[in-house]
Amino acid sequence: MKKILILTTLSIVLISCNSSEKNQSTESIIASKDVKAITAKKAELQQQLTQIDEALAALDVNKEVEALVSAVKLKDTVFNHYLEIQGSVNTNENVLIQPEFPGNLVQLNVKAGQKVSKGQVLGRTDDGGMSQQLASAENQYALAKTTFERQKNLWSQKIGSEIQYLQAQAQMISAQKGVAQIKAQIAKTVIKAPFSGTIDEVFVEKGEVVAASQKGLMRIVNLGNMYVSTSIPETYIGKLKIGTEVDVYLTSLGKTYKGKVRQIGNFINPNNRSFGIEVSVPNPENLLRPNQVAKLKVIDYVSKNAVVVPTNVIQQDGKKNSFVYTVANSNGKTGIAKKAIVKTGQSSDNVTEILSGLNADAIIVTEGMNTISDGMKLNF
Repeated sequence: MKKILILTTLSIVLISCNSSEKNQSTESIIASKDVKAITAKKAELQQQLTQIDEALAALDVNKEVEALVSAVKLKDTVFNHYLEIQGSVNTNENVLIQPEFPGNLVQLNVKAGQKVSKGQVLGRTDDGGMSQQLASAENQYALAKTTFERQKNLWSQKIGSEIQYLQAQAQMISAQKGVAQIKAQIAKTVIKAPFSGTIDEVFVEKGEVVAASQKGLMRIVNLGNMYVSTSIPETYIGKLKIGTEVDVYLTSLGKTYKGKVRQIGNFINPNNRSFGIEVSVPNPENLLRPNQVAKLKVIDYVSKNAVVVPTNVIQQDGKKNSFVYTVANSNGKTGIAKKAIVKTGQSSDNVTEILSGLNADAIIVTEGMNTISDGMKLNF
């Protein structure tokens, strides 16, 4: 402001000189076309300009200029550094149902979207006449059992020979195993749910001849046991453990879930020097789906009582020293800009840890720092 006033005063002095007589004198000198007189007048005016410039140079202009900035007071906080990496949502309970016994699909009890319980009968294939075989085998078993019981009663009375008793016993056991074997084969014609979940898709119709194939009969999915799988660089082996908390951000949902590391791989992939991990993720709203893309933030460094500043306030000078501007001699909403050389640590979430150079109660400039200099007056 003072500089403006001085320049204004100079303009008035040079142009009007507060005297109409001088104006006329200057005009008359110019009108006279006297080169020597005009040159002398020019020298006089240049001398006055030089004196004013010297006076301005002697003043500390920075102390007279006030800058409007934003500032905040620091405080101790917990600083967490994250490893950010991409992963894929999965579930172990996502399978294609296959028929164990090929044949005509005589029953289909479910449709897409239906919820089912573990062990529930989903369908049945034709047993190929094994029901009749079972009836015949059961009759043979019943006869063998009766024969054995009679032979056993006789043997207990010391009637007959031991070999007859043992033969009857062997025949009964063989018939019993035959019945059990046929029943096991018939049981394979029943298609049951391996776990509780939802029938996602059904690929067949009742009456089709089915067998195990790449397509399968239907897909069943359980969204209650979801996890994210990914690979971590081998340098993080010592920084992760079972139970480590992980922020899981689902880009398709715009939501962040809190997960925990549930499995850490024991094998380093020689191609990319990484190992696999699995992070369990809750799914209370059933919004997670297999193969969704997730962004993981794994905590790999924690500093308690740390001093942190917004990363964008850190600048570098000509000597490549990192520095921030602090507010010194603060009085209410005013103060003096002070350059503070700092040593920075790790950065995360747009903040950087300051290892040295700032106290926890320092006031730092957060906006307008590019327009100020050391010693300048500040309003904030």
